[in-house]
Amino acid sequence: MWRGAIIGLGNVAIEGHLPAWRARDDVELVAATDARPVQRARCASHLPDARWHDSVDELLARGALHFVDVCTPPASHAAIVRAALERGLHVLCEKPLVRALDELPPIADLARTSGRVLHTVHNWHHAPIVRTATDLVEGGEIGAVRRVTWHTLRTKPAGTADAMGGNWRLDPAIAGGGVLSDHGWHVCYVIARWVGAWPVSVSARLETRRHTHSAVEDTATLTLTFPEATADVLLTWAADERRNWALLEGESGRIELHDDVLVLARDGVERRWSCPPLSGGSHHPEWFGAVAESFIGAMSGAILPDMNLREATLCATVESLARESSRQEGSTLMLAAPILGHPVASGLR
Repeated sequence: MWRGAIIGLGNVAIEGHLPAWRARDDVELVAATDARPVQRARCASHLPDARWHDSVDELLARGALHFVDVCTPPASHAAIVRAALERGLHVLCEKPLVRALDELPPIADLARTSGRVLHTVHNWHHAPIVRTATDLVEGGEIGAVRRVTWHTLRTKPAGTADAMGGNWRLDPAIAGGGVLSDHGWHVCYVIARWVGAWPVSVSARLETRRHTHSAVEDTATLTLTFPEATADVLLTWAADERRNWALLEGESGRIELHDDVLVLARDGVERRWSCPPLSGGSHHPEWFGAVAESFIGAMSGAILPDMNLREATLCATVESLARESSRQEGSTLMLAAPILGHPVASGLR
């Protein structure tokens, strides 16, 4: 039985993580904490058998834990991850793993030297429509992917559980950035898996089109260049509709994702799959179940944990370069090798 603790009892923990943890018979959540004392009541309601702690330090000092599940805002991630790893615990952490790239090397090194798993919630891999596209690509249905176009359209930033205290996603000191931090992380690891390689360069433009009261960008356009492919990405909180759309163009066909319909076109024939909408909600407990399975597999040694940490490093690197590119009016910046000891252009599969 794996004994775990939840750190941060906001919407993503309550609505996204807990249903999947409760569905497992090999995990027991025995402790919880949140920086907001009012969340103690939610703990009692949703985790009646878990012991409440008034601070992260108090929780980590209790002993008898195997892992922590970190669901706090990004600014606190690095410090909590470090403290948990120093206690000898495995760590599952919501994305983005870090608020800024320079926070990543110390905790990545600590995870490797301590022999503990540091795993980021890359749940979009497990969205049915994304998983279907990945299976088709890896099955050779469209040949090698040469071009990807991705649009994530939202009418406003996602809300938070503590609406009275303001939306932390609009505070760069907490979130790190706006739509690029919130959605770009997911898009980066999904596209890299489809292409099957690391990007070698990034160019980007960040803008505030609609939410001018905010100190973070509400729109980001990026171009990722791979050794044999390119990807063009639009992310915005300033759209008039909520939708996701993607197009994968391969050497022998194409795949188009229309939020809830996937279309495979090859040799003049189209095949269609109906899927739950990719933009339906933001907590996705049905996707988190597969994340939990991967994390448990990594802790037990059944799955190598390196891939997820490499993906997280790639995402943090791309975001950092995209912000610098935008400051340089969209200049193209190269990714430096290695990422966690692996050449940037090495395959992901």
